[in-house]
Amino acid sequence: MHGKGKEINIAAGNLKLRATWTVPEGAEGIIVFVHGSGSSRFSPRIQYVAEVLQKGRFATLLMDLLDEAEAEDRGKVFDIELLAERVLIALDWLAEQSEWRHLPIGLFGASTGAAAALCAAARRPDLVRAVVSRGGRPDLAWQELPQVTAPTLLLVGGRDVEVLQLNRSALRRLAGVNELQVIPDATHLFQEPGTLQKVASRARQWFREHLVQGETEDEPSRTGFVNRTDAGRQLAARLRGRPLTNPLVLGIPRGGVVLAAIIAEELQAGLDVALARKLRMPGNPELALGAIAETGEVQLNLPEDEMTPDMEVYLDEECRYQLAEIARRRELFREGRPPADVAGRSVIVTDDGIATGSTMIAALRTLRGQQPHEVILAVPVAAPDRLREVARECDAYVCLIEAPYLMAVGQFYRDFRQVEDEEVVALLRRFAQTRPVHAG
Repeated sequence: MHGKGKEINIAAGNLKLRATWTVPEGAEGIIVFVHGSGSSRFSPRIQYVAEVLQKGRFATLLMDLLDEAEAEDRGKVFDIELLAERVLIALDWLAEQSEWRHLPIGLFGASTGAAAALCAAARRPDLVRAVVSRGGRPDLAWQELPQVTAPTLLLVGGRDVEVLQLNRSALRRLAGVNELQVIPDATHLFQEPGTLQKVASRARQWFREHLVQGETEDEPSRTGFVNRTDAGRQLAARLRGRPLTNPLVLGIPRGGVVLAAIIAEELQAGLDVALARKLRMPGNPELALGAIAETGEVQLNLPEDEMTPDMEVYLDEECRYQLAEIARRRELFREGRPPADVAGRSVIVTDDGIATGSTMIAALRTLRGQQPHEVILAVPVAAPDRLREVARECDAYVCLIEAPYLMAVGQFYRDFRQVEDEEVVALLRRFAQTRPVHAG
């Protein structure tokens, strides 16, 4: 079977999904293809990309998600839920193959098939390690996008204007590391000379970077933690045995509070929140202009020569907005309780990871003025250069993974689902009832 395609049937209840399964010599990963409406596993475009990936030492599973009768039903062709369920069947089948189940799995989706692939990635974060979408319709998986933690590449033709706009909107909803790349002069089907070659080459590079390299000893796994609970337990294990004075654990909401609660439970410490907020860059809210602490202290990343009058006006408005959000969270999370007294205590500050570090720096600087016995930074993952800068603001730090190429914290978690306000409130309330966080 090595290097040659084998026709197989994958059972789906009474239905058998037809597929072509190809395993080249030295296969290092598996790519499942999810084609769009009006196409099949025999599509020349699908076949071409599959061949390029096979030459890159990836096994490929090309499958038809519908049988011949279903393919004539336009309702089923665009039934993303049905298509996603069929992808899950294929993933579960792969997981049962003892000979190949050690190989990491990626998904390559085209057009409407990309939506089904994204839904499957959201529902099987333990299996799907990377996704590539070619001319995809991620808007058809809109509700699932925040749960997609696998590194995701969106490839769109520059002349596919409507789909390009849909992908730009979807990019902001994806949770993990993601990228939108526009192929100049390409239309929806990438029929223009050289455009499909660019798609195949970039897809192979993406899978090589995010599916295979993350498994080598030279680079930590990009899914280093099962979830925040797992990360919190690993941090607690590193902190256990350290001499601490009346310890208090502070989490930066929302995700950091989940880790903080685990650490506090393990160390029999108090729990509270460190209220700091990112200041968003104008025009690109995902980037940090800086951060603002509960006290109103501002930490800026912007050089002084870039602080124009317009930027000063924007910054003033952004600070007011974020301070209002801090006030809302203070009232919601603490439910009238005073903030924890940190004077003379060992204070551990945590978050689910550090990308820019601005928010953490703002929180740590606020703490330094409250005379704690010591301040310890504890994070699961951080970019080394940012970690060194943040570490200047504390007495000691623990970081489980230093990732030179960190692009998004979520890429190091299999499950990086959004933490809701209600979960934070419940955690803080539970600890307040067992051990008052303001006790000296």
